Amino acid sequence: MNTQSWQVKTALLLVSSLTIMSMITVSASLPDMTKSFQDLPNGTDLVKLSLSFPGIFIAISAILAGLFIDRFGRLKLLGASMVLYAIGGTAGYWSDNLYVILAGRALLGTCVGVSMTIVTTLVADYYEGQLRQKFAGLQIAVMSIAGIVFITLGGILADINWKIPFLLYLYSILILPTVYLFLKEPKITKTVHESPTKIKSPSIIWMVFINVMIMWILFFIIPVQIPFYLKSIGIESNTLIGIAIASSTFFSAISAFSYSKIKDRFSFNQVFGAGYVLMALAYLSISYGDSYSAVLLGTILAGLGLGLMIPNANVWVMQLAPPEIRGREIGRLTTFWFTGQFLSPIVLLPFLDFFTQNELFFTLALISFTLGMLFFISQFRSAGKVGALKK
Repeated sequence: MNTQSWQVKTALLLVSSLTIMSMITVSASLPDMTKSFQDLPNGTDLVKLSLSFPGIFIAISAILAGLFIDRFGRLKLLGASMVLYAIGGTAGYWSDNLYVILAGRALLGTCVGVSMTIVTTLVADYYEGQLRQKFAGLQIAVMSIAGIVFITLGGILADINWKIPFLLYLYSILILPTVYLFLKEPKITKTVHESPTKIKSPSIIWMVFINVMIMWILFFIIPVQIPFYLKSIGIESNTLIGIAIASSTFFSAISAFSYSKIKDRFSFNQVFGAGYVLMALAYLSISYGDSYSAVLLGTILAGLGLGLMIPNANVWVMQLAPPEIRGREIGRLTTFWFTGQFLSPIVLLPFLDFFTQNELFFTLALISFTLGMLFFISQFRSAGKVGALKK
């Protein structure tokens, strides 16, 4: 198999796009969905939770998928997960029962955990070095572009009826043929059982995992809370809300496209530091601006920061993980990724009982800036140690 062929790359990128659309496609539907279930006990909170609800199931299924694909292969589970993805994702269109919708979101999350772990592991299997770095940036960029398309479509369709955006999850069925036509099982999975059982990654990989979770806790407040924030300042159009959220995705694509060139000049720590500083500026803009333009600027800056940090985390883990346990480690990365998305509203929304929305975003700006400075300080100390050893 020629992994450099456009068919292989296209198949990987199409499957990758399932991840980004799984969570935020129906974001613009949340306010109207809340009205439909406002008489249900805790209906408002459950509707908000529905956006990030798949995250916990992605987190659980990803770590299990990582173990299975190292032992049995990458592609055996992928097709089934894509079919079930469509079934779970469209539950919001077919059912008027919020609990059935949540069950569908749980199935959706389980399928994403499997598909994302497999496709990210395949990227690490098919590519190495500079090629891997470039494809990781391309992967996140294309995922972001797909997010723009699906968020915008979700906003437009939500203006017709909040249920219609759930039909967009049928997309997984449309791209299923590319998996069977163009992707092949990498040779490495055939000899995994012969590898030593005590192979481990460097301990720093856990810092990357934890950082990814924190990163998503901070960022995922945008698709969860921005629709309600915009409504509170008088923006009623779901299309405009969708555009605001899609802007973060569009600009994350721009920075992700540039990731390989940026990484050639800066360290992993420096890239994370820059990403967090951009997120700090984003939340500062939102907290001080009671206007659509200020919120739009904030979502743009947040997207630029996230677009640097996602491929940075992926490439770092790919570099640290030995090939024999690559699936397991990428499964863990996926687990921490979506645990952060799931925890984001649980951790942050209760603060709205004590803070205004503006105060919450200002606090997030301070936290993001502090994290950015910690990464820059870590890089400075690392550089100092290297300089000392050279003397």
